[in-house]
Amino acid sequence: MGCAISGLAAKPEFVERNPEDAAAAAALPSDEQIQMIKDSWKVIRDDIAKVGIIMFVRLFETHPECKDVFFLFRDVEDLERLRTSRELRAHGLRVMSFIEKSVARLDQPERLEALAVELGKSHYHYNAPPKYYSYVGAEFICAVQPIMKDSWTVELEKAWKTLFQYVTSLMNQGYQEESARQRVLTPSPKERPDKRSTAL
Repeated sequence: MGCAISGLAAKPEFVERNPEDAAAAAALPSDEQIQMIKDSWKVIRDDIAKVGIIMFVRLFETHPECKDVFFLFRDVEDLERLRTSRELRAHGLRVMSFIEKSVARLDQPERLEALAVELGKSHYHYNAPPKYYSYVGAEFICAVQPIMKDSWTVELEKAWKTLFQYVTSLMNQGYQEESARQRVLTPSPKERPDKRSTAL
């Protein structure tokens, strides 16, 4: 399965750095890029179920360690079984729905930011660490290139990369915020009262 950017997630522009640095470095796509993303989404959305499945099968092919985050797919070695999995299809559709909402909110950065930060917070509770987020963007790009055919350009690819970098940096921010919040809510073993010493 050749995709010119199969190893994209390992490339510098898709690798997450320190969360604070990543959030500061990631920028919202330009107005021109936003228009390109919106125009291409009109074509892509007709195949969202297919893109969702291709994206996750490729993700598990190129980064098998990602399956550990997904309880239902953790032990599935047969990629053909994954391709026909109703659960994977449902998850792929949820991710594609998030991408659709992100595209719709490109003109409302504060709403897009709230959406992505909230998704990052929920991923903390799914035990899905930020190191995996950028892989999804890379596999999405590989999955949609054949759908776009000759309409796919270097500029369009850069626009989608910019969007995914922005969104993943916000998700990372949400994950870190929720992680910090949970540390405050959950006292360490040393801070918990010793039950044995409470009786007189």
